[in-house]
Amino acid sequence: MAERKRWMKSKTLWINAFAAALVALEAGTGQLQPHLPVNLYTAVAVGLPVINAVLRVLTTQGVCR
Repeated sequence: MAERKRWMKSKTLWINAFAAALVALEAGTGQLQPHLPVNLYTAVAVGLPVINAVLRVLTTQGVCR
């Protein structure tokens, strides 16, 4: 079995947590959209799955608690 790493060292989890925090902030306050370019939401919607796929391909270790 491959060696596992602590969840805190997972780039995939950190990227997704950051994206989720920004979505929650925008949903709760509506303060981000006026300060961001219009196409940013499209870029994030396309980019986040691509980033997740790349990180998943590069992943060599599982995550443990």
